[in-house]
Amino acid sequence: MASEWKMTNRVAKLTARTVEQAEPGEARYRIVDTELKGFWLIVMPSGRKSYRLRYRVGGGRGGTIREPRIGEYPSMKPDAARRIAAEWLALVRQGGDPGGDRQAARGAPRMSDLFERYLADHAHPHKKAASVAEDERLIRDYLRPAFDRRKVAEVTRDQVLEFHVGLADRRYRANRALALLSKAMNLAELWGWRPDNTNPCRHVRKYREEKRKRFLSAAELARLGETLRLAELEGALLGIDKNGQTRLIPVLFSAIVAIRLLLFTGARKSEILALQWDWIDMTTGRAALPDSKTGEKTLHLPPAALAVLQRTARLPGNPHVIVGRKHGAALVNLKDPWGVIRSHSGLEDVRIHDLRHSFASIGAAGGKSLPIIGALLGHTQPATTRRYAHLADDPLRAAAAEIGEQIEAAMAGEKARVIDLKGP
Repeated sequence: MASEWKMTNRVAKLTARTVEQAEPGEARYRIVDTELKGFWLIVMPSGRKSYRLRYRVGGGRGGTIREPRIGEYPSMKPDAARRIAAEWLALVRQGGDPGGDRQAARGAPRMSDLFERYLADHAHPHKKAASVAEDERLIRDYLRPAFDRRKVAEVTRDQVLEFHVGLADRRYRANRALALLSKAMNLAELWGWRPDNTNPCRHVRKYREEKRKRFLSAAELARLGETLRLAELEGALLGIDKNGQTRLIPVLFSAIVAIRLLLFTGARKSEILALQWDWIDMTTGRAALPDSKTGEKTLHLPPAALAVLQRTARLPGNPHVIVGRKHGAALVNLKDPWGVIRSHSGLEDVRIHDLRHSFASIGAAGGKSLPIIGALLGHTQPATTRRYAHLADDPLRAAAAEIGEQIEAAMAGEKARVIDLKGP
């Protein structure tokens, strides 16, 4: 600021004509307004002209001098600049500091800063690697393009709503992105980047999502079993490659093992791909998983799963059951082999996760209770298992129908067969 005080001063009322006719010189100079104290125009050698207001914060000679820029000519006319200058001076008289406020606002954190801190301070320390990767995808593909340059404190509900509506054709992604943004905004309040209780995602309704319930029928399981046996025998299946050509496509034996274990245990894909031999007790039929989506977990291995493990060789130097192509490493990609297997089986719409659903649905239809099914699947919330409730009701409906028939026959005077109420 000291160098600006050495500028040449000219005195005049800042009118449209005065400002327009102010010619640039070899050095910058200012035209001090005769009507509003501290209001002036700076004219640069380049011809650039900007309005400024000079004041002291707190008043008195000991106050800090501010000289914030109000705007530039010709985009801002002198009368408009004068009104703003008068408003700022009124704030100064009330103890305000409009220039300092603007300076603080310029340095305020932007959404790009919030996304970086969310990943570093929240996602990485507290979430599973797969969840972190999903958060990174949502931020990269959806949230950054929409919000990156906005200031955290200035994001509004209307902007969030516009973003969410813009993803109406991708409801699942829209809802996941909204949930992540809401969490980040809650953290912004915790970190002092927004006032408390100002989360702009609040009251923005998520889209209704259709719950996908795909279970394999007995006929579909038979086709899948035949395909797995053929792949195991031949080491390849006839399919269409990435170039659209029909040919024999190799299928790793470890991928076949993984799919069989998924079917027989109802485990998550990540749990089977991470499975290690040292975690398995073949005698008790259990695998002690040190980590899963819900923490430590005991994976129960039925005889069919144990038979698969007994037929699977343990490779020296590799602790993993489902081995990859690299020495000592686990298989990380089931997408490609599953694509070949499901296509060959005529199950194009079946996802890997649907094998877990099928395990649960067969248990429910067979009369297993929802708490038992939830425990086998590793659900921590009963609501997660409740999607199979309609299947669990089937044995109850059958039993009720049979008992009703017996009572009806007895009331009609017919001889009813004895019902063993103790069960097997």
